[in-house]
Amino acid sequence: MENVVSRELLDKVIAISVEAGEAILEVYNASGELEVDTKSDDSPVTAADLAAHKILEPALAQLLDGLPVLSEEGEMPAYAERSQWDRYWIIDPLDGTKEFIRRNGEFTVNVALIENGEPVLGVVHVPVLDITYAGAKTLGAIKRDASGEKSIAVRTMQPRLDDKQPIEIVASRSHGAGAVDALLERIEGSLGETGLKNMGSSLKLCLVAEGAADLYPRLALTCEWDTAAAQAVVEAAGGIVVDDKFDLLRYNQKDELLNPFFYVIGDKSFAWKSLLLGE
Repeated sequence: MENVVSRELLDKVIAISVEAGEAILEVYNASGELEVDTKSDDSPVTAADLAAHKILEPALAQLLDGLPVLSEEGEMPAYAERSQWDRYWIIDPLDGTKEFIRRNGEFTVNVALIENGEPVLGVVHVPVLDITYAGAKTLGAIKRDASGEKSIAVRTMQPRLDDKQPIEIVASRSHGAGAVDALLERIEGSLGETGLKNMGSSLKLCLVAEGAADLYPRLALTCEWDTAAAQAVVEAAGGIVVDDKFDLLRYNQKDELLNPFFYVIGDKSFAWKSLLLGE
């Protein structure tokens, strides 16, 4: 397969994601009560989700000779069709709709390029903070904010353990709290003190990517568009995202678009497997 990943492509995807973020902010900052509808799967959707989708889908479809775009807010092709895609875009126009509704700022625009089941390029834009995380395995990972652009990388565990610093864990604000608490007890019993930060959306993966957290255990359901973009950033920064069997998290492998439970790990050289799986 021809290599299409380049810094030029990454910059184009960043620009498209920022434009979608601006459309989200127009709804977010508007006066009046926010209208919230409920989709068939009981998840919420707002005008901001749809406005971002209307920007992202056609703009991405014009890149790379009209690759398919799989969007949370778009049509869902049958797996018989999707299974023929060796390269496609997957997007969540507004990841963290519940956080958007709560107006806590913890929501993102997620865009990823998938090749043969792997996210090879990803952009996560945070509209309220005007921060963008982006990366590709061949390019590394970056964070762009008001101060400019810098490279980011995961951090290693051993110096923290040697200095008896807490192991920093980030977890969902809304899902899987009981299972995470049990896991924290096991980690603390083995490694000592931990710090826990609860947060919405794919921002959690980005904290691992930039070395602000060591682990994100996701012990509740997510969909593939929730994780693909940030997984690309994590892997570009030197980390890994593995499923509950400790295999790399992959995409478009089955009819349903639900992810298994997974772990986002910064230091992949550390012996996380036995600790997380209780082996």
